[in-house]
Amino acid sequence: MNVIKKSRISFSALAFLVVGLGVFMYTVYFQEEQLPVFNPTDFNPELVDGSLQAVSENHTVSDFELINQNGATITQADYENKVYVADFFFTRCPSICPIMTNNMEKLQQKFSEDEVVMLLSMSVTPELDSIPVLKEYADKYGAIASKWNITTGDKKHIYNLARQSYFAVVDEGDGGLQDFIHTPNFILVDRKKQIRGVYDGTKDQEIDRLIGDIEVLKRK
Repeated sequence: MNVIKKSRISFSALAFLVVGLGVFMYTVYFQEEQLPVFNPTDFNPELVDGSLQAVSENHTVSDFELINQNGATITQADYENKVYVADFFFTRCPSICPIMTNNMEKLQQKFSEDEVVMLLSMSVTPELDSIPVLKEYADKYGAIASKWNITTGDKKHIYNLARQSYFAVVDEGDGGLQDFIHTPNFILVDRKKQIRGVYDGTKDQEIDRLIGDIEVLKRK
């Protein structure tokens, strides 16, 4: 009799475990599926380079080559199989950039022990934001290079990334001397280089939403 009872208890525990695991896996999958994959046609056309406005599928972020606060070359390979947040800033910005950078610092603290999650900040005034300037800025905000690259590089390359890869800015331009972009957007990119969310990097509620979406993607 005791053996039968024990068997029933064991079977019930196993069934409960299987059902619970199934619910968990479904929830993770369902939540991940609820995060959209952004293609050019999903954005306001003003945000999208004219050559890409009709693209409705398979958009991925272009490969990049930048220089970080330590003078190291940073490429897409450093973000391979990572979930990351990208933004565009400049060190002399007196308005939204300090708020955005503080929020990037919060993300760094939140995911400091998570190797899957990284951050990428790109200067929109690379001619002014030299490596020593970026290093001072990075130190001010406690940026850890293995987690958060604060970068400079070729201006045209950075502006093409903003306009043709991340769709972070509305205005058009050629990346030349007089060209200038300024945006509060944080862009969430998944392991497949797909854009999965766009957030206002100056608003606390948007940062909370971003954190929740990162949690979903990193489990996938």
